[in-house]
Amino acid sequence: MTTSLSADQARRIALRAQGLLGSPDRRAGVRGVLRHLGAVQLDTISVLARSHELVPYARLGAVGRPAVEQAYWGGAAGLGATTFEYWSHAACILPVEEWPLFAFRRRAYRDRGHLWGHQVSPETYRQVLDKLRAEGPLTSTGLGGAKRTAEWWDWSDTKIAVERALAFGDVVCTERRSWKRVYALAEQAIPAELYGREPSDAECLRQLVAQAGAALGVATRADLMDYHRLKGAQVDAVLADSGLVEIRVEGWPAPAWADPAALASEPRGRHRTTLLSPFDSLVWDRARTERVFGMSHRLEAYTPKHKRVHGYFAMPLLAGGRLVGRVDPAREGRTLVARQISLDAPKHLPALAEALRGAAGWVGCDAVRVERLAEESMRPALEKLLS
Repeated sequence: MTTSLSADQARRIALRAQGLLGSPDRRAGVRGVLRHLGAVQLDTISVLARSHELVPYARLGAVGRPAVEQAYWGGAAGLGATTFEYWSHAACILPVEEWPLFAFRRRAYRDRGHLWGHQVSPETYRQVLDKLRAEGPLTSTGLGGAKRTAEWWDWSDTKIAVERALAFGDVVCTERRSWKRVYALAEQAIPAELYGREPSDAECLRQLVAQAGAALGVATRADLMDYHRLKGAQVDAVLADSGLVEIRVEGWPAPAWADPAALASEPRGRHRTTLLSPFDSLVWDRARTERVFGMSHRLEAYTPKHKRVHGYFAMPLLAGGRLVGRVDPAREGRTLVARQISLDAPKHLPALAEALRGAAGWVGCDAVRVERLAEESMRPALEKLLS
C-alpha cells in the first residue's frame, strides 16, 4: 500500500534526515555529520568560511574551525584515513567507508580511458605513481607538475596524470594542505579491508541509492539521481531492491520514495536557526528546494554583478523549519557585513538577527553591519536586535 504524506510532513522528514531538526549528536561531531549525510560538497569560494565548514556549523553550531579541518583531513591515530575526496554530487569529501561504493565510477572512468578529454602518456602516468610510492603523499607542486594558472586546460602532463589516477582509483586524496590536494597511493592510504573490496556496479548503485534516500528522508527519482549524480537507468535498475518504499506527497507531481526509518516516527524537536551554504545538501538541488521549501534559489557567484538578484554568495536563512530569507555576507576585519538581505516577513527578524550574531561569533567577528535590506522599513527593528 502506498503511503501518503502531506507536504508539511515531507518537509519535516527532510529536515530531520539532513540533521536540521532535533538535537544534534555532538558526540559524533563533524565526522558524524559527514557519515550521516554521506557527502559534503567542496568548493573554492570562501566568504564567511568555505562551504565544507558551513555544513557542520549549520548542524552542530559553533564547532571550532580547526576541529572541522582535523575531522575531515586529520585521519585517526593508528587507523589511517577516515575520509577521501571523489566525484559524488560534485567534488565531495566522503566517509572512507564509502570507498568501495564508488568502484562503479572508477571502473567507468577506466573504461573511458581518458579524463575530461585529456590524454596523457602511460610513461608519465607510471612516473607519477612511482614518485608517490617512493616519496609518499605529495601535492601537485611536490610532484613537479604544478602551473601558476588554475585553468584546467593548462594543466601540465603531470597534473593531468595524477588527476587521472585519482579518477581511476590508483591515487586518492585524503588530506589538503593550504587548500591543495595531497595525493597518495590508494593502496597505501585506504584501509586494506576497504581497498580490496570491489562490489559489482549493481551493489554499488543499490547502496548509494539507499544512502541517498536515508540522507534525504523522502525523495523523488530525480532527487535520488542528483544526490550522487547517478543516471536515471542506474537508479531504475536498483530502486526496487534499495529498501526504500514508494510513497506519495501532497503537491509533488511525481511519485516519491522514503527511507522506512524516516516514516517510523513523527519528526519532532528543535529547529536550527542558521545560514546555509548554497552548496549545503539541504538546498544544493534547486528543483527539490523549490518543491520542498517553496524557495527558488541559485548561486549567483558566476552571474554578472549587474544581473544578480540576491548577491554573490546569498545564503538561505533557515528558521522554524522553513527557508525565510537570504543573506549575502562578507567580512571586513572583525565585522560581518550583510551586503544584501531579503526577508519574507518582519516576523523573521529575530531569527535573522540570531543567525547573523551566531555566524559572526563563529568566524571571529564582534560586529555586524547591514548594508542593504530589500525592505528598508525593517532596518530600525533589525539594528535594534543586533545592538
